[in-house]
Amino acid sequence: MQRSNDRILVTHTGSLPRPPALTKLYAMHSRGEPVDSAEIARAGYAALQEIVPKQIEAGIDIGNNGEQQREGFFLHVRHRMTGFGGAWKRWPRADVEGYPVFKRALEQQFASREMVSNFAPPKVIGDIKYVGLAEASRECTDFRGVLEGRKRAGANGFTEAFLTAPSPGIVVAAIRNEYYDTEDAYLAAVGRALQVEYEAIASQGFLLQLDCPDLALEHHISFQDRPIGDFLDFVERVVATINDALRNIPRENVRMHVCWGNYEGPHDRDVALEKILPLIARMNVGALVLPFANPRHAHEVRCLRGKAIADDQVVVAGVIDSTTNFVEHPEVVAERIERVAKTLGDPTRVTAGTDCGFDTAAGAGRVAEDIVWAKLRALSEGARIASDRLF
Repeated sequence: MQRSNDRILVTHTGSLPRPPALTKLYAMHSRGEPVDSAEIARAGYAALQEIVPKQIEAGIDIGNNGEQQREGFFLHVRHRMTGFGGAWKRWPRADVEGYPVFKRALEQQFASREMVSNFAPPKVIGDIKYVGLAEASRECTDFRGVLEGRKRAGANGFTEAFLTAPSPGIVVAAIRNEYYDTEDAYLAAVGRALQVEYEAIASQGFLLQLDCPDLALEHHISFQDRPIGDFLDFVERVVATINDALRNIPRENVRMHVCWGNYEGPHDRDVALEKILPLIARMNVGALVLPFANPRHAHEVRCLRGKAIADDQVVVAGVIDSTTNFVEHPEVVAERIERVAKTLGDPTRVTAGTDCGFDTAAGAGRVAEDIVWAKLRALSEGARIASDRLF
């Protein structure tokens, strides 16, 4: 894992806007409408070819494939694993439910949008097995091919490249269990299956990013009416499952993202970072990707003081909000980066990033595509300003 030895490196959290035509194909496919799989593959690969140079032009050092060849950050598993079928409607978000006027406005906003919904996932109705190794490998080799093509052409590339994969916890929380006798049995099965995807990414030499919104978000969804102890027990079990799935991957090759949900909303039912950090810091990863631009959690930078995380762990600090169309001033970005560096006491352990992805399910992003790229340019410029002050 690259460290910021002489300047603050710049990354993001994974998903980037997909072309409208590709988004429509994913949305149709998710609704069960007939779609030519070859057409999706062609459109996804074309989007991949376009998204890499856009990141480099925006100043991204540690980039990825923008998740262009997937419909969402975790829903792609239904095509790569056995055992899924049917559909159900996810529990509502407790914070949104508390504000009915806002809830109606939110529903109206998304009613006519062409998108894939994370809140209408399948159920588990059979044995979970990973059968999508060829697809996962193709995603890796396609990305590798684009990067190598740029290198052969003498074009700039990334300092380091990463690919994302979901936490077993978000799969278990979002896809209702109607097959396994216990949640632990279900969690273990998903962990074993996702280990195949984790190792496929790592074996290609990419940095693996684990997307684990479940370790914060599920407190105000699946566990909204249950004691905090039940949720923390869930977090602890998910972390243990992930550590087992990572047993063949060096920790310095893995980073983990956690957040409270990538949506604009009240977020006044969010669990505090101080409650979950002691548990998520036990994950055998080299970096924690945390949202600190979020106005509900920006103050929680203070949770990193002292020995809150291991000395060898890097913090990818979210200093760009992924839910609003404000373009952050580079000086604001720089100040946020400097605050994290001061808290940790070591700027070499800080990488600048975004709070979350910009299109975590195809079409669900709130930020206009042209503003996404303006935000990423502001991120790069802010990192340059902070570097001049910190190094």
